[in-house]
Amino acid sequence: MSENEIIDSGVPLPRLASVQSGSPYTLLVRWADGPRAGKEDYVDVKPIIFSYKVYKPLREENLFLTSHIAEDGDAVAWDGNDDLMMSADTIHALAEQIMKPKDFVAFLARTNLTQEAAAAQLGRSRRQIATYATTGPIPRIVAWACFGFEEYRRARTMAQTLENSEKPDSNRAA
Repeated sequence: MSENEIIDSGVPLPRLASVQSGSPYTLLVRWADGPRAGKEDYVDVKPIIFSYKVYKPLREENLFLTSHIAEDGDAVAWDGNDDLMMSADTIHALAEQIMKPKDFVAFLARTNLTQEAAAAQLGRSRRQIATYATTGPIPRIVAWACFGFEEYRRARTMAQTLENSEKPDSNRAA
C-alpha cells in the first residue's frame, strides 16, 4: 500500500446540500450524502453555540442568520468568514437526536405505553405527551429519555432471558 492510497471505511460522511438559518438558532439543512442523504431537518444548534467559546459570535442573531455552505458541503460558515465554521458531522450528530411526532408515536407503540403511562415514565404531564404525539416539538432531553427507556427495557429483557436459560430445569429426571 502506498502512502497516497485512500482507505475507504464504506461509511459515507455527512455532507450538506443546502443550509438556511432560522430563528432562534435553528438551521434548516438538506443532506447531500451520509446516513441522512436526501432528508431535510430543522436542527437546533443552540447547545453547540452556547457551550463553546469559538461559537460565541453566533449568539448575535444577525450574524447567525448569515449562514452558508462551506468546504463543499462539509461545513457551515457565517458572514463570508470561513474561520467561523461548524462541521457537517457536528450538525449531523445533533440531527440524529431529533425526534419528530411520528417517531414519538412509534416509540409509544414499540414500548406498549399509553399516553398516561408515558407521562408517568418520562415525568411529564399527559397533556405534554399528547402534544409530543401530535404537533411537537419534542425536547432533546425527552428524546434522549425515550432512547434510554428502550435500551433499559431491552437490556432488562435480555438479562431475564439469560437468567432463565441458566436455571436448572427442575422437571427433568436425573
